[in-house]
Amino acid sequence: MKRRVVVITGGSSGVGRAAARLFGAQGDAVGLIARGQEGLEAARREVEAAGGEAVAVTADVADADQVETAARVIEETLGPIDVWINGATVSVFAPVSELLPDEARRVTEVTYLGAVYGTMAALKRMKPRDEGVIIQVGSALAYRALPLQAAFCGAKHGLHGFTESLRGELLQEKSRVKVTMVQLPALNTPQFEWSRSKMQVQPQPQPPVFQPEVAARAILWAASHPRPELKVGAGLIDRYLARAAHREQAASVSVPPDRQDNLWEPIPGDHGARGPFDRQAANWSAQLWLTEHRWLAWPVLAGMAVLSSRAWRRGSRSS
Repeated sequence: MKRRVVVITGGSSGVGRAAARLFGAQGDAVGLIARGQEGLEAARREVEAAGGEAVAVTADVADADQVETAARVIEETLGPIDVWINGATVSVFAPVSELLPDEARRVTEVTYLGAVYGTMAALKRMKPRDEGVIIQVGSALAYRALPLQAAFCGAKHGLHGFTESLRGELLQEKSRVKVTMVQLPALNTPQFEWSRSKMQVQPQPQPPVFQPEVAARAILWAASHPRPELKVGAGLIDRYLARAAHREQAASVSVPPDRQDNLWEPIPGDHGARGPFDRQAANWSAQLWLTEHRWLAWPVLAGMAVLSSRAWRRGSRSS
């Protein structure tokens, strides 16, 4: 594969950090955008150690001018942008009755508008060249919202609608710019340690939980196979969500009195890709494997269907 220039917002930690390493290992050049300088520099070093080039740009994606400036700096340093990944996010764990207006606004500005601004910056550069891939890092919560995360779920629902509208416009224009949304399951990222929380105990991802590297592999695959949507991990039914969501989002660990959050400012330090839930988190997703290996999966499923049909016919004759 030719060297690509890949931009990742939220590239200093979590899924963005894991994805940056994978693109670096492909020999790609990675533009990293986030607020925390220490995490950005650590991510840059990891990309370079993996075999890629990297540039780190400090920016708050809630500010459209900062996003545009970051895009310009990355192109001036690395070259024309081929892939743009909108992965920056913040969240607040709280009932709606305890959610403050400025908290709801901040989550919306980062998680929804940050992706909108990133998409606009990417389109400004990709449409004149008539090529490029935009990847929205979505969530299963864009379809099935959870209690205690109303602002985050609303932002992901909004991003899903925005992306659907954009896709229709690109199809109408017969543009070769592609947009895809990767819908992620619960992940073991630092998000649960630093999201603002009004719960009495530490928040945690609701099972099933996957490692951020699983999400990163899905994003890497989507960059070369930009289907409209890619779902990662098993889904959960509404009844189960209603019954278990409150309980399974709460760990048994009490909230420390000095707990920090990253809603308005980044927490100092390098926080890496993974959170503290390694024991619960899976390194492999059957759903993603089937997507990546459709050429193998379909013959296997067809063979199983034939064998099942034959067994049914034998059973019918014997009865």
